[in-house]
Amino acid sequence: MTDSPNYGFDTLQIHAGAKPDPATGARQTPIYQTTAYVFRDADHAAALFNLQEVGFIYSRLTNPTVAVLQERIATLEGGVGAVCCSSGHAAQIMALFPLMGPGKNIIASTRLYGGTVTQFSQTIKRFGWSCKFVDFDDVDAVKAAVDDDTRAIFGEAIANPGGYIMDVRAIADVADAAGVPLIIDNTTATPYLCRPIELGATLVVHSTTKYLTGNGTVTGGCIVDSGKFDWSANDKFPSLSQPEPAYHGLNFHETFGGLAFTFHGIAIGLRDLGMTMNPQAAHYTLMGTETLSLRMERHVENAQKIATWLENDDRVDYVTYAGLESSPYFERAKSVCPKGAGGLFTFAVKGGYDACVKLVNALEIFSHVANLGDTRSLIIHSASTTHRQLSPEQQEAAGAGANVVRVSIGTEDAADLIADLDQALAKATA
Repeated sequence: MTDSPNYGFDTLQIHAGAKPDPATGARQTPIYQTTAYVFRDADHAAALFNLQEVGFIYSRLTNPTVAVLQERIATLEGGVGAVCCSSGHAAQIMALFPLMGPGKNIIASTRLYGGTVTQFSQTIKRFGWSCKFVDFDDVDAVKAAVDDDTRAIFGEAIANPGGYIMDVRAIADVADAAGVPLIIDNTTATPYLCRPIELGATLVVHSTTKYLTGNGTVTGGCIVDSGKFDWSANDKFPSLSQPEPAYHGLNFHETFGGLAFTFHGIAIGLRDLGMTMNPQAAHYTLMGTETLSLRMERHVENAQKIATWLENDDRVDYVTYAGLESSPYFERAKSVCPKGAGGLFTFAVKGGYDACVKLVNALEIFSHVANLGDTRSLIIHSASTTHRQLSPEQQEAAGAGANVVRVSIGTEDAADLIADLDQALAKATA
């Protein structure tokens, strides 16, 4: 298909990047379950390895099924290219890999998925990197945190677990002034609800495991390149703007321009880190993207109904859904996520930690799992699971206190979900 800005989202989510298989005419993208590809001749092989020609060498680097998914996600996000990998966590490391070096730091929101907080506060120290966590609602604090060693700013468009909405444009202005890229995790919002690149983001990362796939079958990640950042504007990003010793002195920005980050992600990132997405996972995610807009509309519709019901229930202390007029993020959501505030939020149960545990155990339709973005409604007590590694102060800052449960609202009948919550709350607060 020839992509065009005239095509609507519903068309692109089905057709972008795909065309009938030239060998068989198969309409659905085949699963190219192969490790390697036959070269036409020695010159063809050399051209591929020199990045003088685009093609397939080895499936750790490129695969036809994965390539279709990369083009589709990049198109939906409004980027110039994308690199798919094995998980959302892998996508975060791969996004930082070309930017960072020993002694360098990133600035990240305090409102992040607990696993991301652990990755940034602990794991990246092993690379000699560090992270400063800042409340992104305080834009001046973000500006003050930037120093000469800052190489990126990272936040979530809709924060997990609380569903808080980030002011992407305001933080993008801070990043621009500092001459560093803004990386936005758009997993919870998806490109249907939020378009971070249009709001100033340089890179967008996804856990494709979640809403993009939508059926809880495979893990995956993706980094989308806006193609708009000038990597040569300063000397902060030598892997992209200077001769790369890991690729026989190739200057990626000089050679590939707006696609520099994308080519580096494949030629260096996937080559050396090996965080490869397998073609079967790409196939499942491609099928998921075909119904993304339909699912997100139902997720939002159901979340709005359930959050409203919970807010009016005496057994609940508060609800964090940004689609509620009582939310401090209600007005911001209209501009950042104009099609809805997503399907993820938290609510606090009267009775605290013990009541939350009883609630989770009493639910029948909601599944108790460490995942989100499924067609099925999901629940988890973040303080004892996904955010367990954090201190109580970090848990509170992330919106995952001991009295809070996170819900990912699915596409079932909203009345059934409300009835399930009603009977479980009755048992939890009796």
